Amino acid sequence: MRLGGPVFVDADIADADIADADIRIEEMSPDRWVAALKQAGYSAAYCPVAADTTPDALNAYVKAARKANILIAEVGAWSNPLDPDEKTRKVAMDKCKTQLALAEAIGARCCVNISGSRGEPWDGPHPDNLTQETFEMIVETVQEIIDAVNPRRTYYTLEPMPWMYPDSADNYLSLIKAINRPQFGVHIDIVNVINSPQRYFNNATLINEWFSKLGPYVRSCHAKDTLLSTHLTTHLDEVRPGLGALSYPTLLTELNKLDPDTPLMIEHLEMEEEYRFAAEYIRGIATDLGLTFL
Repeated sequence: MRLGGPVFVDADIADADIADADIRIEEMSPDRWVAALKQAGYSAAYCPVAADTTPDALNAYVKAARKANILIAEVGAWSNPLDPDEKTRKVAMDKCKTQLALAEAIGARCCVNISGSRGEPWDGPHPDNLTQETFEMIVETVQEIIDAVNPRRTYYTLEPMPWMYPDSADNYLSLIKAINRPQFGVHIDIVNVINSPQRYFNNATLINEWFSKLGPYVRSCHAKDTLLSTHLTTHLDEVRPGLGALSYPTLLTELNKLDPDTPLMIEHLEMEEEYRFAAEYIRGIATDLGLTFL
């Protein structure tokens, strides 16, 4: 398994929307990118370039990553392919196809997006999100995206969410069967599906279920944590790895059973120091278990 996350240069937070990932590099170049990743101790990275990057520049990053044994884990396609506004939906679909093509060109393990929401906000809850009609819409949109690009080495994946499909391992399996495309894969974000006290307190069992059912399809995994508060009603906060209740021993044990290149990507933190603390915590758990990252 590999550990990765955003990288910083000269402690300055630069444009965080490069290729829609949490990449934070000022005056980026392949050499500076690799050096920042090595300094952070990462062997996996978010995509460092945008879709309009010239072929020469893109190839320079591919060569630098290969030379440094850096795996490009994922390309973000963050948008709403289910938007009720047809014009906005088309823009989102075009973005998904463009980003999947970028993932194919740069050799990323996957292109990732959420399935989408039937209303606002683009990544939020809506009464129609968890319906059979929406399930069928997701199937059609993913098929269209994959068929338009026809990738051979990367995969289109859906990040699970607490209030839209896929929100369980079983309905992820149902999507895999219904979409019926070999280049549709799985992106795991366990924190996003811990949406009840039952799942919170039994998250080790939840992790085991997701990996036992979906392991062969997993292309990438997000690393964060979750904390249940006493605020009424149920209130769960996303927090830095190590500050919540997620069973990292279970998560790392399951990840270690997969393809050795499977990346675990830290995300959603604000400061360089927080990413360092998160990485140290995850590496500490791995050491305790006798596991190592590539």
